[in-house]
Amino acid sequence: MKLLFLTIFALSVSAAAQSGRVKPAESPTPKPKGDGSVVYSPTNNDRARLAAPTPTPAASKDDDGEITVDSTLVPIPVTVIDSNGRAVTSLKLSDFELKIDGKAVEIGDLARSETPVRLAMLFDNSSSVVIAREFEKDAALKFLRRVIRPEKDLASLFSVSTTTRLEQGFTSDISSLTRAIELFAQPTGATALLDGIILASEYLSEVPGRRVIVIVSDGDDTASYSELAEALKALQLANAQVYVVKTTDFENYKRTGSRRGNANIRQLAAERRMIEFASQTGGSVHSPIDERELDDAFRQIIAALSQQYILSYYPDNDADARGQFREITLSVKDKPNLIVRTRKGYFVPKRR
Repeated sequence: MKLLFLTIFALSVSAAAQSGRVKPAESPTPKPKGDGSVVYSPTNNDRARLAAPTPTPAASKDDDGEITVDSTLVPIPVTVIDSNGRAVTSLKLSDFELKIDGKAVEIGDLARSETPVRLAMLFDNSSSVVIAREFEKDAALKFLRRVIRPEKDLASLFSVSTTTRLEQGFTSDISSLTRAIELFAQPTGATALLDGIILASEYLSEVPGRRVIVIVSDGDDTASYSELAEALKALQLANAQVYVVKTTDFENYKRTGSRRGNANIRQLAAERRMIEFASQTGGSVHSPIDERELDDAFRQIIAALSQQYILSYYPDNDADARGQFREITLSVKDKPNLIVRTRKGYFVPKRR
């Protein structure tokens, strides 16, 4: 898996070199507008993290733009499923075996899903998702009402089109999230999804807690200046899990009555990209075709978050290894039939 990640990185760099795209020069941190929103676009592509209500003092950026941390804790969210697809919730710390780069290591601690959630929802608001927009908004609202626990969890909302816009900063106030969704502008423009994922990852990195990104999109990307490997790295640096509600099949069904449309290379690439985000971070991808399945997809994400184990790993970092990718392998001892869904690795953090 480590080799796979490095291969993806190399291919992405190669693709960038062949595309002829040039990233804009660095510019100052984007400032909140008068309505409290922040706009991020390729013309202001400095990746600066946005202010959050409760920033963690452990995280910062060094001169070359890399996220640095003082603590070496690596959180490992885990979902365990049996052969019937049911969550296994009775495991103890001693039941897990953790390997880093193939070497067995000690797990520091195990917590349950009571850990507070810090959630960023990325809502595709480009012209490619017009057909099912209203129901998608309704389903997202239902999801947020179910998943956000007052006094414990915080959610934020981003809209993604040619630019990524923070529509609502971290809050546990469902009415604020509802207003933000209801006030979405009409879908328009291209899709800079990778840029949006990086921005959301950096925004999440400012707050302690279980960091989750939920993407509601067809996964197509037509405008990002970022590459796949950059987005994956940002997610791993932020210790964020990705859950995807892929809307392509839904939109095809609305348009033609069939789950499958005329698949093209771009759609297949988008699907592989979404699968990669979820598999690398321990999340999942859902592809509903109608209102019932869309609602069920959000329920499954809620169930996964409520049935997780949160393992803690404290690596003994070598100074020479800082910034390198480490492969995570996690299993349940003597129970090979159980499916373990977790992140596939982490980057050794830099110290200030």
